[in-house]
Amino acid sequence: MAICVTTQNQVETEHLGAELACGLKAGDLVLLSGDLGVGKSTLARAIIRQIAENEALEVPSPTYTICQAYDARFPVFHYDLYRISRIDELDELGWSEQLETGCVLMEWPQNVFDKIPENAILIQLDESGENAREIKISGPEAAMMRLERSFEIREFMAAHGYKNQLRRFLTGDASSRAYETIGEEKLILMNSPAMTDGPPVLNGKPYSQIARLAEDVSAFVAIAKTLREHGFRAPEILAKDLESGLLVTENLGAQLIIDEKKQPIPERYMSATALLAEVHQERFEKQIDFASGRKHTISTYDVDVMMIEAGLFKDWYLPHETDGGFEEAQFTSIWEALIEKAQHHPSSLVLRDYHSPNIIWLEGDTPKEQIGLIDFQDALIGPEAYDVASLAQDARVDVSERLENQLVDHYISVRKSASSQFDETVFRESYAIMSALRTTKILGIFIRLDIRDGKPQYRSHLPRMKEYLKRSLNHSILSEYRDWLETVIKL
Repeated sequence: MAICVTTQNQVETEHLGAELACGLKAGDLVLLSGDLGVGKSTLARAIIRQIAENEALEVPSPTYTICQAYDARFPVFHYDLYRISRIDELDELGWSEQLETGCVLMEWPQNVFDKIPENAILIQLDESGENAREIKISGPEAAMMRLERSFEIREFMAAHGYKNQLRRFLTGDASSRAYETIGEEKLILMNSPAMTDGPPVLNGKPYSQIARLAEDVSAFVAIAKTLREHGFRAPEILAKDLESGLLVTENLGAQLIIDEKKQPIPERYMSATALLAEVHQERFEKQIDFASGRKHTISTYDVDVMMIEAGLFKDWYLPHETDGGFEEAQFTSIWEALIEKAQHHPSSLVLRDYHSPNIIWLEGDTPKEQIGLIDFQDALIGPEAYDVASLAQDARVDVSERLENQLVDHYISVRKSASSQFDETVFRESYAIMSALRTTKILGIFIRLDIRDGKPQYRSHLPRMKEYLKRSLNHSILSEYRDWLETVIKL
C-alpha cells in the first residue's frame, strides 16, 4: 500500500507532517529516506511537534547526538543515522526497546538497513522542482489504513472550511471512536468509521448488532437533534460526512462533574440526576428525521439486548476469574426472570453511557443549562432506572454508598414532585435490576477489553464494579442471583 503526495513548499511539507502524525502511534517505526536537503528533518520536526502538541517545540537535528528523545503524548525517538553504518551500532542505542513504548523516526535508514524492516513505514522524499517535493509513503497494511484515514480527515476538513486547521488528539474510548480538537476554537472532530463489533456471536450477528450499538455516526446525529429539540444541551453538528463517519461538532468544554482527583462533586452529580428526571418526563418519538430525509429509529431495550449484555459475564468474566465450574443454565434462568420483570417497568429514552466521562458541566441555573451530553449514540427506549444506575454507580469513579443513596433519593423526589403517578416501589425494584444488569455486563466487558482487545487498563475498574454489584444484591428482587453468585465467586 502506498500514498503519494506532492508538496509545493516547506509550509505544505510541515502540514503534511502534522497530518501524518495524527495517524501514528506507539510502536511505529518511521524511516525517512531521500537526498541531502530534501526535507527529511522538516518533515520529522513537524511530526514530533504535532505528537508533542507544541508548535514551538525546539527540535534540533540529532546529527551528532544520533538520537533525541521527546516526552510527548507517547514517547518519540528521533534518529539521524548519517554517521552510523552498522546495525550493531544502532542496536546498542536500544531502538527496538524504544518501539515497545514509543514511535521511532529514523533519517538515513539506508546507511544501516540492507532490507527495510517489515514493520516499518517508509517515507521517500524526492525533489520535483525548486521547492516542491514528491513524497511516497508505504508500509504495512494496518499502519497505512491509519495514515489513509488521517488523510481522509484532512480532505473532509478542507471540504467543510477547515483547511490546514491544527488537529490535536483529544481522546479515544473503549470503542473504535476517537476524538480530536481542531482550530483555535477547539471544535470537536469525531472520527467514527462504520464497523461492527467483532465476529458473529449469535444467529450470524456480531455483539454490536444484537446489543443495538450504533455502527455509524447516523445515530449520534439523530439523537443529538432530538435532544436539542427537547431543550437539552447536546453538541450542535457543524459538519458531517455520514458515509465516512466524520463529524465536526460544537465543543461543550472540558469541565466535568468530577474534581481534579477524579472524585465526584456531589452538587454536580445531583444536577445530573435531576436532568435525568427531566429527560424521563419527556416523550421522544422513536423515528427521527435527521439529514436530507434520512430516518433513524430508536430501538427498544428489549429481552434480546439485555440477555446478550448479561451473557458477557458468563462468557468473559467467569471463565477468566473462576475455575469454570458454574451452572450456566441457572444463570440464564435467573436473568430471564429478572429481565421479564424489567420489561414492565416505566420506560423512556436511555442514553446508556450516562456517567462522568460523558457529562460536561456548564454554567447555568438549571439542570438543563448545567449538564452537557456528549455520548448518546447507543440510546434506546427502555427502563428509566438504567441511566440513574449508570450515574449513581459510575464505572470510572468511586461513588460512595452514601452518595449513591442520595442520588437515587433525589431522583425519586424530583419525579414525585412532577407527578403523583410516579411509583417509588416499582422504581427501586427497577433500579436494583438495572444496576445489577449493568455491573454484570461491565464486568464481562472489562475482561473482554483486556483479553480480546489488548486493553488491560480496564481491569483496574473491576474492584469498583464488584462493590457496586454487592450493593445492588441487597434488594430482595435479586436474592436468587445473590445466592447463585455466592456459589461461584467471592465478590
